[in-house]
Amino acid sequence: MIRSVRARLTLWYTCILTVTLLIVGGSAYFLLSYSLSHEMDSALHSVAGAMIEEARGRSRTFPQSQVEEFFRRFFGFSPWNPYFQMRDPAGNQEQPSSSRRLPLSRNALENALRNLSSFETVQGLDDYPVRVLTMPVVEGNRLVNIIQVGMTLKNFYDTRFRFLLIMAGLFPFGLILAGAGGWALAHRALMPVGKMTEAARRISSEKLDERLDETGTGDELDNLAKTLNQMLTRLDDAFRQVRQFSADVSHELQTPLTIIKGELEVALRSTRTPEEYQETVKSALEEIDRIARLVEGLLLLARSEAGVLRMDRQEVDLGQVLLKVHRQLKPLADARGIKLNLDSADHLSIRGDAERIHRMVSNIVDNAIKYTGAGGTVTLASRNDGKTASIAVSDTGSGIPGEEIERIFQPFYRAPEARSLAEKGTGLGLSIARSIAAAHHGTIRVESSPGRGSTFTILIPCS
Repeated sequence: MIRSVRARLTLWYTCILTVTLLIVGGSAYFLLSYSLSHEMDSALHSVAGAMIEEARGRSRTFPQSQVEEFFRRFFGFSPWNPYFQMRDPAGNQEQPSSSRRLPLSRNALENALRNLSSFETVQGLDDYPVRVLTMPVVEGNRLVNIIQVGMTLKNFYDTRFRFLLIMAGLFPFGLILAGAGGWALAHRALMPVGKMTEAARRISSEKLDERLDETGTGDELDNLAKTLNQMLTRLDDAFRQVRQFSADVSHELQTPLTIIKGELEVALRSTRTPEEYQETVKSALEEIDRIARLVEGLLLLARSEAGVLRMDRQEVDLGQVLLKVHRQLKPLADARGIKLNLDSADHLSIRGDAERIHRMVSNIVDNAIKYTGAGGTVTLASRNDGKTASIAVSDTGSGIPGEEIERIFQPFYRAPEARSLAEKGTGLGLSIARSIAAAHHGTIRVESSPGRGSTFTILIPCS
């Protein structure tokens, strides 16, 4: 099996050229044969016509030298063994002008009696076949003679044979020349691919900032280089996100684990009262719950990105879901001095996973409460236009800068203003919310003005 692309291109090019030359050569051979045959028949017809005109009102006998002169006049040369024969209307021979007689077939005689000429190729008269024209001589609408002229096909066959020899000589030479040219062109055309290969070998997970050279010509290879560079950019971004994600996960896990380890080490250093041991275990359980929530969120995100997030789809009453979220989070809002309002449409139902939708809305409302100051307001509302159900969560918090809106959905990402609030959490709430919305073929839109608050709108198809 040929592995080299350059060799395969050259081979295919040579094969196609071979087929093309065979077709062209065969067509040229056919056209040459047809042209020679047509010109020979036309010349024989002119010879016979000239003899008939010469014979009108005179003796109908022609010496051999005159016959050769007629042939020379219309062929440009005197053919090998020209044939001439005059017959009476019955087909009987009147004058043989060659050493061998020309036969008269029944078909040619019948055509002559109908005042028609006939072309025939006769075998056996010479080393080569003889082309014979049988033409009637008519005077006063009466057949007076039948004239036959012919010539051997030696020149015809020799010309065709020479043509074949020339083609046979040029054919391999042309293929060799074309193959060498194809090899050189393929080498030149694939040089950028070789450079791309060398550059690709230098690129690794630690060197994703390198890029392939672009020629700027706009051809296929230049487009390939641009596409590969775009892919490398996406890979670089993905690796950066993975590294950042790994660092964030390590950090999020390190804090509770450090707390658990420290508390347990302190508890073991000396004898404690049962109440102190109970407080230590309670604190450790809180940190373990935090770790469990973090792992659960990471697992949900991983399943969502892999497209294997399980959904228990059924008819879900969004009004009841929002009422439940409002009832659960209202104590948290009241404790922070925040007013939590509910404006939900009745009998608003969609098809989805009620537990997942509840978690999605809870995450967004909880996030709004965390970043809204005391005395602020968080409003939870829903609408339905017949095709799409919308859930809007509005707050009067600090807002989100425009350049940060898309980044807030990244796992563990927090805006600088959010970090200053020192709110505890896994940092996965909004990421999980977007994943659940996507699993329901929906989206989450964000509108925010720094200092004036934000609005998160969840859009989910009703069917």
